Amino acid sequence: MTNPAATAHLAGRREWTAFTVLLLPLLLVSMDVSVLYFAIPAITRELDPSATQQLWIFDSYAFALSGLLITMGSLGDRIGRRKLLLMGATAFGLASVAAAYATSAEMLIAARVLLGIGGATLMPSTLALVRNLFRDDKQRGKAIAIWSGAMTGGIALGSVLSGVMLNHFWWGSVFLVNVPAMLLLLVLVPVLVPEFKDPAPGRFDLLSIPLSTAAVLPVVYGLKEIAAEGFEPLYLGCLAVGLAFGFAFVRRQRRREDAMIGRALFRGRGFGAGIALNTIAAFAVMGSAYFTTQYLQSVLGMGTLEAALWSLAPSLLIGAAAPVGAVLAQKTDRAHVIAGGFVLAAAGFTLISLVGTDSLWLLLAGAGVLASGVVTVMSLVSDLALGSAPAEKAGSAAALLETGQEFGGALGMALLGSLGTAVYSSDLAGAAPAARETLGGAVATARQTGGEAGEQLLALAREAFVHGMQYAAWGGAALLLVAAGLALALTRGLGTSAPAAAEPARTVPAPVR
Repeated sequence: MTNPAATAHLAGRREWTAFTVLLLPLLLVSMDVSVLYFAIPAITRELDPSATQQLWIFDSYAFALSGLLITMGSLGDRIGRRKLLLMGATAFGLASVAAAYATSAEMLIAARVLLGIGGATLMPSTLALVRNLFRDDKQRGKAIAIWSGAMTGGIALGSVLSGVMLNHFWWGSVFLVNVPAMLLLLVLVPVLVPEFKDPAPGRFDLLSIPLSTAAVLPVVYGLKEIAAEGFEPLYLGCLAVGLAFGFAFVRRQRRREDAMIGRALFRGRGFGAGIALNTIAAFAVMGSAYFTTQYLQSVLGMGTLEAALWSLAPSLLIGAAAPVGAVLAQKTDRAHVIAGGFVLAAAGFTLISLVGTDSLWLLLAGAGVLASGVVTVMSLVSDLALGSAPAEKAGSAAALLETGQEFGGALGMALLGSLGTAVYSSDLAGAAPAARETLGGAVATARQTGGEAGEQLLALAREAFVHGMQYAAWGGAALLLVAAGLALALTRGLGTSAPAAAEPARTVPAPVR
């Protein structure tokens, strides 16, 4: 005998097909983070950007994306998540064409900003729609596990796709691959995905838009620059400015009934815990990536495409980790599985701490174990947070999760990167200033020096970098073990599935199966 009420909540073939379509924008948005890794030399030859313009070609996308996530998540709750997704797909497709055929550095930067704006509409919309399509806790957990794996894999895939495209086409082709997928999305989403929105959203608080952006952007910028340049007064000032605006934003949200981030989101105990633990997980994965990419290229001496291909190897473990974690969380207290994911990620950091100057397989094993643990955590805490939030606020909930990931990733690169750099600089105290600052600087100095002296400098620099990476890995492992205890404390007793939340409001009838 089957329970008719339970069966009525189960998603069928139509919902799973819609979910597959929703993975398209997720993959493309995450791929666009890394798609320029190989294209920048060709762009430099064609558009002749200055050093500052080159940095903005890279960073403008991420800044626009992170600064507008909260705004777009709240907007989707008000006007409809499907509608916002279609608007974002249109903007993303048009901006991709503009970027592909840019005739100047300024035009390319502007197109990258538009891509970031489009991405900010796509990411919270897709995750919120997943929350709405899958009303059964087990099915939603499985879907979010796949969603998390696709997002993580997309970042690694972007650099490889860029290298492959540039071997056959001009640099603009790395952007044009977005266009067919966006067109497919515009055709299929209206057919497969019903509309969901908050039936009583209240007035849209326009002042909160600049406040939220001013809170996020200076912090993300400051953390990224600290990771690259160290603790300079300017970057610390950016952090202070962002935190000040963040305080003003939170204060405004607490006092308004029509707040962008409503108080109802935090009534469920799992929501705040999910945001915090997801941020820590992003800290770990981006902090480790800061070292592994440099290790492959500057320590082992791989070319960029070869390094990108090797970096796909850990994805084999990632693909299985999230679904296995989702199954385990359905059979036991999710607190134990989340804590286990953090312990597994800490074990990955421990393996990385054992890496020497010629330890490719050990590095890949460590990165794979770490990423598997992190993706397990991210999928489970995302499901926990979304399941704890009211369904009509799913867009805002998804936006907060993704904003937390941006903060966590930037913080991981800044803190672990700074720790590794401090050890590296200490080990090369007697070297030339350029060599002492970064491993890339040491490689350039060694080439200029040449001969036996250059080879000795390069060997010392590689050993110093690995030494710094080991210290950072120990620090990351310690943090993740603390996070495992925190996960047990914050999520214990929440059961094997997220607490029930209000059913989503639909502006069109659900498809009849």
